[in-house]
Amino acid sequence: MKIKKGDNIIIIAGKDRGKKGKVVKAMPKDGKVIVEGLNMVKRHKKARKAGTKGQTVSVAMPINVSNVMIIDPKDGTQTRVGKKLSGGRFVRIAKKSGSEI
Repeated sequence: MKIKKGDNIIIIAGKDRGKKGKVVKAMPKDGKVIVEGLNMVKRHKKARKAGTKGQTVSVAMPINVSNVMIIDPKDGTQTRVGKKLSGGRFVRIAKKSGSEI
């Protein structure tokens, strides 16, 4: 999986198409990522103590990695990710501008 925690991404498909955010958690085994403040779903929380009320909480749900693209650090548009050998190790690069991610 070419997207990692902390990457700035844009959503290219789904209800939040066009919105930008930061990856909070990457799940390579499932091929999904959780993006900060996007793909929000309401969850009902049960009251834990007697006399308190239950509540609805908005939670960010995982989105498939095929529905997101990395934002190019140079010009802020969506781009594909490649890799290049630099200093004896591979680094991720933006295909559009060639800059390092």
